[in-house]
Amino acid sequence: MFGEFSEQELEKISNCFKPKTVLKNSILLSEGSICKEFYFINKGCIRTYFIDKNGHEKTRYVMLDKHIGTALTSFVAQRPSIEIVEAIGDTELLVINHSDFFSLNKEMDSWKNFYQRILEMAYSFQNRKIEQLVTLTAKQRYENVLKENPILIQCLSNRVLASYLDIREETLSRLKSK
Repeated sequence: MFGEFSEQELEKISNCFKPKTVLKNSILLSEGSICKEFYFINKGCIRTYFIDKNGHEKTRYVMLDKHIGTALTSFVAQRPSIEIVEAIGDTELLVINHSDFFSLNKEMDSWKNFYQRILEMAYSFQNRKIEQLVTLTAKQRYENVLKENPILIQCLSNRVLASYLDIREETLSRLKSK
């Protein structure tokens, strides 16, 4: 899906990833910290979110089983994050640190291609999300998630799902009851 690697490359890559288990509600990255880790979610769920000026959570991205991600802006730039990364449930991760990630990028064209795909997918995802926030109603955004990613409705609490859809919990409850 993300790249083609030789057996030798896969071995080198897998040696860079370390297993990490985190409990539900664990904070993997706090606002203001520099993101040093990139995650492969083996089993479980993590999310990235912001706290807006009114103190409301705004979930940007949810990573489920077999997904990858991190607070990408902070990870790439090595600047303090405005995002928080949290485990939504007990989660088993494979983690690569910033140094190893970018060492692989220098050493392997296949990893560069993988990294380019990550950036392209992140850009496309964020653009679609912004487009939906600007052009769709709350009901349409909910229906999109129901159609395109129904597992989120099953896995996320109403509070987190509402923050992902950028709607109030009361609105989400009304939409779910219809």
